[in-house]
Amino acid sequence: MSASKTFYITTPIYYVNDKPHIGHAYTTLACDALARFKRLDGFDVRFLTGTDEHGQKVEKSATAAGVAPLAFCDSVSQNFRDLAAAMKVTNDDFIRTTEPRHQAATQELWRRLEERGQIYLGGYQGWYSVRDEAFFAESELTKGPNGEKLAPTGAPVEWVEEPSYFFRLSDWQEPLLKFYEENPGFIMPASRRNEVLSFVKGGLQDLSISRTSFSWGIPVPGNPDHIMYVWLDALTNYITALGFPDAEAPLYRRFWPSAVHMVGKDILRFHAVYWPAFLMAAGLQPPQRVFAHGWWTNEGQKISKSLGNVIDPYELIDTFGLDQTRYFLLREVPFGSDGDFSRRAMIQRKNSELANDYGNLCQRVLSMIAKNCDARVPQPGAFAPEDEEMLGKAGALLAEVRDALDVQAFHEALDRIWSVIRAANAYIDRQAPWTLRKTDPARMATVLYVLAETIRRVAILTQPFMPDASAAILDQVAAPGRDFAALDAPLVPGTPLPAPHGVFPRHETEEAAS
Repeated sequence: MSASKTFYITTPIYYVNDKPHIGHAYTTLACDALARFKRLDGFDVRFLTGTDEHGQKVEKSATAAGVAPLAFCDSVSQNFRDLAAAMKVTNDDFIRTTEPRHQAATQELWRRLEERGQIYLGGYQGWYSVRDEAFFAESELTKGPNGEKLAPTGAPVEWVEEPSYFFRLSDWQEPLLKFYEENPGFIMPASRRNEVLSFVKGGLQDLSISRTSFSWGIPVPGNPDHIMYVWLDALTNYITALGFPDAEAPLYRRFWPSAVHMVGKDILRFHAVYWPAFLMAAGLQPPQRVFAHGWWTNEGQKISKSLGNVIDPYELIDTFGLDQTRYFLLREVPFGSDGDFSRRAMIQRKNSELANDYGNLCQRVLSMIAKNCDARVPQPGAFAPEDEEMLGKAGALLAEVRDALDVQAFHEALDRIWSVIRAANAYIDRQAPWTLRKTDPARMATVLYVLAETIRRVAILTQPFMPDASAAILDQVAAPGRDFAALDAPLVPGTPLPAPHGVFPRHETEEAAS
């Protein structure tokens, strides 16, 4: 397969200090939808997720739990594997930064940076946030209600003084700005790109990349008194999983640097500034794109453990269904913007858009075919202009969805799909095949064929978002193929169809009825 048809998608590796929440589910589902779409579109896809298991925060959490750090990591990392399985995520690899392959890759990256004169030993004094695993300048701090200094994320900071190795980040200000200019799609969405440009233009200081005050991390080559600063360690996972440092490793040759890193907006700076600087300084190519999505609130409130309003992905799946949860999270807000989760909005989309728009279209059409066409794909006659128009809208859908997903606009992709679903519902109401059954059975068969063919095309394109429901619909129309190449293989008249059944049940509660 040619390099132009490869696609490498990654989640951030999730920090193992707590159990997964909606933020983890959101990023992973977005990556899964992209991976599924690209596979259906003929791409050779590699999809990576995993866990970030080093750092002071993990060491403290393990101590508080009364277990060794690795045992703590084993347990929490498994929680993220379990969530991926529950969401039917199609990742090809799951990486842990405690694996030997990762230590070897990270230490090799360090050696390359050192050989190129990009690392030097000095001393560090600064404000450090354990929760963010990051240092912050005095100008970035705010005061909390008790007078304590807080990082921009709201996390408390502590003053740290210790010996440290430094990366010459200050040397990479102009090369980074040049790289951003030559690769305008590297940072998305545009608002985030502007934030990064402003930060880099403001001047870069050399970056502390080792610590001596705790020991849970990867030892610095040649000086085991130091462990690597967690972000140099963590970011390297994206190339570790492809076989780095072996430049001839099959996965590395095929997939790097065609990578799209999907991250939360809070870790954009590390991915869009530090990561490309590390790579260029080591003589390696940066990834293709870093996309920073927004945060969720819960019923208008910021999500926090102290408020007790953390959204449990398992509870969403149990209450609303997996495909319905996948649909809502990717449909509700533009990817890249902040969004608010509300049960009312979830129920509204489940009932109105899934049960009424999509589900009812399928149920009405397939039930009529079962009753009036001997449960077989109808035999169409000559297509009228309105039939051609309906089929044309369905036929144009792939290009529209592809364009949206090429810039990670999931909500736009789903909006385009729903425009065709709504057009099909309007078409069936106008054509009234239940009336044609008595007055013009041949025309009825043509209308039902057009609708069945439209449903087939829509169901192929909803697979990345709602795989189980889409598969059930494709089974019910006896679709001859499932990937995008099969879009041009229309339904064969006379093909027997199974008994239709609903795939999007309504959410019947007092809340839904109000």
